[in-house]
Amino acid sequence: MIEYEVSFKLNKDYSYYYYDNLLKSKGLNNTFNCITHDMYYTNKDLDGMSEDEMKNACIRLRSINNKDYVIQNNLIDELDNKKVSKFFLKGFEKKLLKYGYKKVFDTIKSDHHYCNDNMKSKIQLQEIKDIGLLLYYDNSDYFEYDVDTQKRKLIDELNSYGFKIYYDELCFDKLRTLYYKKDMFN
Repeated sequence: MIEYEVSFKLNKDYSYYYYDNLLKSKGLNNTFNCITHDMYYTNKDLDGMSEDEMKNACIRLRSINNKDYVIQNNLIDELDNKKVSKFFLKGFEKKLLKYGYKKVFDTIKSDHHYCNDNMKSKIQLQEIKDIGLLLYYDNSDYFEYDVDTQKRKLIDELNSYGFKIYYDELCFDKLRTLYYKKDMFN
């Protein structure tokens, strides 16, 4: 079983309401909106890594709507914190520094989720600072298929909602784009 998610860079800004109107015209509702602040820390050289390898080489701190940071840590067993408040963030960063971890990514995004009652997943439109508008989508009904089949099925489904995505279109890599400071795809 492979959990595969497509990610495509869109050519219009969210603020023009083009995609909001498009999805609503296809019966989808905007069910969730938030501002997310993600910070990634690593002690590794990220050169030459894939998007997944970069994610797995980092500890991520995520704050949604300016709340405490939730810590995603699969790398340092001794750090068992699950959350850290903004007040204690500098102290937590000093702990990470003792393990050789430094901040490599600091991103802010506006997240907009769309779905209808028949969907198991949500179409995510993410406005990411210094990147633009990205589309993310997966569907658990397709996890039993290989990656190529999942990608085709996901594209077919997205196109049924009004997008115009081609099978040979490459998926967008957010972290690699931030790291190399140019659009990166896989």
